[in-house]
Amino acid sequence: MSEQLKGFIHTITEQQLNVFSIRILQKGHLLAHWDRDKDQRRVQHSISKSFTCMAVGLALEEGLIHLDATLGDYFSYDHVPTAQGNLPSPQELRLRDLLRMTSGHDSPPLWADERASLTEKDWAKYYMSLPLDRVPGEQFTYSSGDTFMISAMLQAATGQTVKDYLTPRLFDPLGIHDVEWETSPLGVTLGCAGLWISNEELSRFGQLLLQEGFWEGRQLVPADWIRQATSQQIETTGDGDWGKGYGYQFWMCSHGAYRADGAYGQLCIVIPSKEAVICINSEEENMQGILNAVWNEISPLYTQR
Repeated sequence: MSEQLKGFIHTITEQQLNVFSIRILQKGHLLAHWDRDKDQRRVQHSISKSFTCMAVGLALEEGLIHLDATLGDYFSYDHVPTAQGNLPSPQELRLRDLLRMTSGHDSPPLWADERASLTEKDWAKYYMSLPLDRVPGEQFTYSSGDTFMISAMLQAATGQTVKDYLTPRLFDPLGIHDVEWETSPLGVTLGCAGLWISNEELSRFGQLLLQEGFWEGRQLVPADWIRQATSQQIETTGDGDWGKGYGYQFWMCSHGAYRADGAYGQLCIVIPSKEAVICINSEEENMQGILNAVWNEISPLYTQR
């Protein structure tokens, strides 16, 4: 089935883009796929964030949390910075600020390197010990720490880790079993990263998004939540496909698309106007190069259907 992908494979080979696997679905059918070796479970990096977002939508539907819930509603620590001038305390950060990464930190907490070296085992406590640099809700700064705090809030609200909460509600219905998802030292699902699934399993998630949460006769995730999450909620200032805006744990794309996006070329691209899903696993820093190959070599396939 790689015949239709000759152009894409030629481009990534010529540009030495280290792509492992690609799957293309249209109207729910596998249009084409290619695996360099074999499709296997790989760490999806920040695609994990978009799965955490699904847990938020479910908890909202169940009335367990709301978008204006604050960190202070769930966490009480000594020595949390107080409000200074127009800057609120971290306790006042709202779930909606965390979802669109507008928490007000100039240097986002809990990056991978910091997580690896942090001596404080309570990462929520550490996050809330840091004063804000600007008013929340106004400016986008990509922050894995924000997503970790979403996961921590959800665990406090639901009484389950995000992984355990999603297992019967999302993973099992999608046929994604025995999921591995890394945790903090205190057992909080990482949320921002650390989810291990295959590209084929990722394509099921993409199809669920395209179908606005509907799967095999069941509404797994509220359609309205997926529409909100995959619509622009804040502007971004990056280059190329990183400058098209951000939703709730999803990036907006060119070509009327949106994507879940993980470091080193993990991509779950949804193009609603084409009823299409493109999923890619890689080990490649030039992610815009991969996206350019998608737009140039794969998008034309849909016009041939």
